[in-house]
Amino acid sequence: MSTYPTNYQYLHGAPQCTATIRSENEDFQVTEIPSFEPDGEGEHFYLKIKKNGENTDWVAKQLALFFNVTSKEIGYAGKKDRHAITVQWVSICLPGVKNISVEAFNTPSIQVLEVLKHSRKLRTGALKGNKFSLVLKNVSDDKYFAQRLALIEAGVPNYFGEQRFGINGANLQRGIALLKEEFKERNRSKKGLYISAVRSWFFNHLLSARLESDLWRTVMAGDVVMLDGSKSHFLVDDLAAISQRMQELDLHLTGPMLGRGRAIVTEEAQRWEQELIAPYADIVERLEYMGLSQERRSLRLLPKNLNSVCTQPGRWEISFELPPGSFATSVLRELCVYTQGNS
Repeated sequence: MSTYPTNYQYLHGAPQCTATIRSENEDFQVTEIPSFEPDGEGEHFYLKIKKNGENTDWVAKQLALFFNVTSKEIGYAGKKDRHAITVQWVSICLPGVKNISVEAFNTPSIQVLEVLKHSRKLRTGALKGNKFSLVLKNVSDDKYFAQRLALIEAGVPNYFGEQRFGINGANLQRGIALLKEEFKERNRSKKGLYISAVRSWFFNHLLSARLESDLWRTVMAGDVVMLDGSKSHFLVDDLAAISQRMQELDLHLTGPMLGRGRAIVTEEAQRWEQELIAPYADIVERLEYMGLSQERRSLRLLPKNLNSVCTQPGRWEISFELPPGSFATSVLRELCVYTQGNS
């Protein structure tokens, strides 16, 4: 949609090298980092599942069928890419069952690695983060790529990845149409997906504008900052002290996830954000009635434990850890112009 542009700003300018990602699923591996260990007791079985080329929802449905339970009895912390090899925990509630056999559930593309018990269902968002192990091929300029890698250690723009918006932006388009009452969606899950795409677009839009206005590292009066590694955020008071902590990567500026309630930002920051969303006032107003409360999201994404090696000319292996809700492709876009080998 031309009125909802997605040509977002880069932190260090558009990269001048190209590469291929996901030539095969083995090139894109994701492993969940749990936020807790199952306690070994209770009616919920936690299955550590490795899957190749299968999405989380589909695997959850297969588990429900296999154990003859409803989908409500299945829990997982987050959804993982289909075009990848992923390892994540999935919980299933089986009251009165002492042990389960999972060998018959395994297939060439799904393998249960471990089974533990816990007293509670695994909830969405209950993870510390994700570890990504990626292979990039056909890198056009190894020296330039290495230089870009050095730059991202201080953080990249925390954009929502293109997959959030669907193929050719279909999820975003449906979300806008839904809010304008030009389209109806009875499926609750799909409806949430479309609305999420709209909120994500507004966040990306303001983040890109902040980069374009050279306000990426500039604290405005009334800004809200977030503590690194947590969701804890607060209104700035001492601008100089906050700026110093931002340089130390201890704090990050935030952007809005629009919804119901009053904006947390005040003063100059509030005026700046409102000016940018004013052209979309009708959509913003409708978002307030969708039941989602306003939230803040960090503008900066820090790849932790970043490692890289050039195994041969044009081939790189990189790994890093990201917090929940962040996208590896948002790191990659600062490194190179990539194409997906499975597209």
